[in-house]
Amino acid sequence: MMRHPHVWMGLLLWSIFSQAQAAWTVNMAPGATEISHAVFDLHMTIFWICVVIGIIVFGAMFWSMILHRRSTGQVAARFHESTTVEILWTVVPFLILVAMAVPATATLIRMYDTSEPDIDIQITGYQWKWHYKYLGQDVEFFSNLATPAEQIHNKQAKGDHYLLEVDKPLVLPTGAKVRFLVTSADVIHSWWVPAFAVKRDAIPGFVNEAWTRVDKPGIYRGQCAELCGKDHGFMPIVVDVKEKADYDKWLAERKAEAAQLKELTSKEWTLDELKERGDKIYHTTCVACHQAEGQGLPPMFPALKGSKIATGPKEAHLSLVFHGKPGTAMAAFGKQLSEVDIAAVVTYERNAWGNNKGDMVTPKEVLELKQAESK
Repeated sequence: MMRHPHVWMGLLLWSIFSQAQAAWTVNMAPGATEISHAVFDLHMTIFWICVVIGIIVFGAMFWSMILHRRSTGQVAARFHESTTVEILWTVVPFLILVAMAVPATATLIRMYDTSEPDIDIQITGYQWKWHYKYLGQDVEFFSNLATPAEQIHNKQAKGDHYLLEVDKPLVLPTGAKVRFLVTSADVIHSWWVPAFAVKRDAIPGFVNEAWTRVDKPGIYRGQCAELCGKDHGFMPIVVDVKEKADYDKWLAERKAEAAQLKELTSKEWTLDELKERGDKIYHTTCVACHQAEGQGLPPMFPALKGSKIATGPKEAHLSLVFHGKPGTAMAAFGKQLSEVDIAAVVTYERNAWGNNKGDMVTPKEVLELKQAESK
């Protein structure tokens, strides 16, 4: 057997190729919803129509070139303005297009039918996170990238879901028709979950609709599919689909948290408590631009460490965080964060990295600012 090493080499290469082929696919995934399955079936229908067309066209070409080549003494036929040919190459493509258009139109009509939903969720894109609001439920929250900065900067090994993990996923119940109302607060984003066959642009000033119904519990992941700024790759989408009973339990817990957060606004906070909470908010919301040690990325993202704003009057500092700065990348967080979180992050910035101002902004002060703005 050793006298034929090429045989063994061939078997080895065949084995390696077979394993690679089994792990590699170039086709679409069927997805996890009725619509995604319909899209997959439509894709395969169009694919096989194209395969048949390709076989016929290329078969006719090769048949003509081989059997009617010049070396066999064939003489080209001479004809001009054949009515039969004109009719054939007009009618046949028309019939093919109709055969493609009928199932495609039916699928598109189903995809855009957002009527009679069981749940309405408003999705708002921000640079660079998603905001989810369950309409009529008094539940809303931001979903931020949860991949550790150490992995992003190659100081730790990449996780299994690198750049596809969030602190708070969107939660849906199984079997319910969920309508998504997609918009944006700044630039154009795109909310895309491949397993749902849902991809809608989030455009400032516009609301685009989409819907899904998922019957199988599980975790489904997606990404922003629109180039929306320097951290475009850092705003993933994670959807946690739960059984109806588990979803109801989760929703009740979120409502209780929302009520508790309102109560925290009137609480008498200490400096250490606000700093501790502000540390978490900063490293979730602000760290991408101003960096972990407050050094920023000048000139676009100024440093907070030792800066005039973080060491100056706290009223000016609060106003900047609340209102943002037009014409710059500094967003307005007055509508993005709660009174407690705004107070905490401003207090943290004024007492971190050696700033040590020793003062604090309370949630009551932020609430008073919001009330003044609403008058």
